[in-house]
Amino acid sequence: MDSIKNIIIFDTTLRDGEQSPGASMNIEEKLRIAAQLEKLNVDVIEAGFPIASEGDFEAVKRVAKATRHSQISGLCRSNDKDIDCAWKALKHAGERGRIHTFIATSDIHMQYKLKMSEQQVIDTAVAAVRRAVGYTPNVEFSAEDAVRTRLPFLARVVEEVIAAGAKVVNIPDTVGYTIPSEYFNIIKYLKDHVANVEQAILSVHCHNDLGLAVANSLAAIQAGAEQVECTINGIGERAGNCSLEEVVMALRTRQDILPYQTNVVTEHIYATSRLLSTVTGIVVQPNKAIVGANAFAHEAGIHQHGVLMEKTTYEIMTPESIGLTQNRLVLGKHSGRHAFGQRLTELGYDLGKEDLDKAFVRFKTLADKKKDIYDEDLDAIVADEIVRIEERYRLLEMNVASGSFAAPTATVAMEVDGKRKKTAVMANGPVDATFKAIKKLTGSQATLKDFTIGAITGGTDAQGECTVRLQHDGREVLGQGAHSDIIVASAKAYINALNKLASVLQRTSGGL
Repeated sequence: MDSIKNIIIFDTTLRDGEQSPGASMNIEEKLRIAAQLEKLNVDVIEAGFPIASEGDFEAVKRVAKATRHSQISGLCRSNDKDIDCAWKALKHAGERGRIHTFIATSDIHMQYKLKMSEQQVIDTAVAAVRRAVGYTPNVEFSAEDAVRTRLPFLARVVEEVIAAGAKVVNIPDTVGYTIPSEYFNIIKYLKDHVANVEQAILSVHCHNDLGLAVANSLAAIQAGAEQVECTINGIGERAGNCSLEEVVMALRTRQDILPYQTNVVTEHIYATSRLLSTVTGIVVQPNKAIVGANAFAHEAGIHQHGVLMEKTTYEIMTPESIGLTQNRLVLGKHSGRHAFGQRLTELGYDLGKEDLDKAFVRFKTLADKKKDIYDEDLDAIVADEIVRIEERYRLLEMNVASGSFAAPTATVAMEVDGKRKKTAVMANGPVDATFKAIKKLTGSQATLKDFTIGAITGGTDAQGECTVRLQHDGREVLGQGAHSDIIVASAKAYINALNKLASVLQRTSGGL
């Protein structure tokens, strides 16, 4: 086998991943994810699109200040205003700051979106790179919709931007259109036809519209690409992006035919996946490769027998290699504070003493109600009790009466702006009554856009986890709540969403 070659991992969870419908994150949530990505040891963190909004600008700025090791990238279009704005946020990372500028190069984009000629596109790309280089030598250029671009023209663009100073050139499959053999040939063509190609790193950014993002990325690596742009859990626009955990573990597991490695500390993969799911409310499907609940589960008798005899009969990687313990039922009501804290640390949480004490009290309360405590229960405890925003609204107590012969009634007591309020409401169902009671107490005018409910773990004593999406004044927020009583979990999720919405709208005078 040839000598092992290092592949740069460019994580765009905070930028392209956040563009997933429903995956929007606030600044504090982005900082938590960024801190975990540094633990994962990704090479580059794309923190956002600074010109997009004040919030995105501030998030990129704060991530640039808070991180210490990873390069921090900010995306910008190929114009002076975008580039200047990006560097204003990125400069706080110093030499770790990377300006990432782009323009489309395919005929369909040039004709219908840009309304520009080939030469205009090249001139614009070159001017953008030169302006970015004026701020930092760490400049990346992306040819949007590269895989649907005519190869001779794509090669011209790549050669010109490298000559202008781009150190990384990205060849994205923006619409998830290509297949592995075609993508291999595109990268190889550029390697063979761009005279100065060795002066820059070729990067790839694949979308998963045909389910081929990881396969295409691996094919590009084999053709000579040196950087892969990807996201945790594969989240992103439409069908998502190349999944970081899948491409990294493929390289680690198949070094017999893929002589490549990454700097990723794979033992932090599972914790990072869980954290992202907790923050965004986007649940990983059970059969998801690497991090799905069933990825290391064996139900068929013949599989169980094989694994008991020798794990490698049916496991091509170990659960420990991604930070997942085989025995997940490790905590119960007799567990101590040390074991509890250690497990939270293993899951990627770094809590101070006060927060740890609060979480431990909630853990003990839950442990008295259910026999086994799962990792997902711990995620819910931390999300529900520790990671809080300022609370204008707080649930004090509630009682719901429901059945087949009487109108469901919810009696809810809350603290609203420091004052205790209580009301009772009848409605079509227990959750409907609860939500209407909360709206009445808070005076909220927000619209309920989505409500999902599920059990965090198996068993009739499982905690219920609820997600509520509210919209008001063009803003959407996601609220989450967990409790062994599913109606209480619903109320907590609704109130959590209202508190987030209040935080988002605090600078306006419209209220809720």
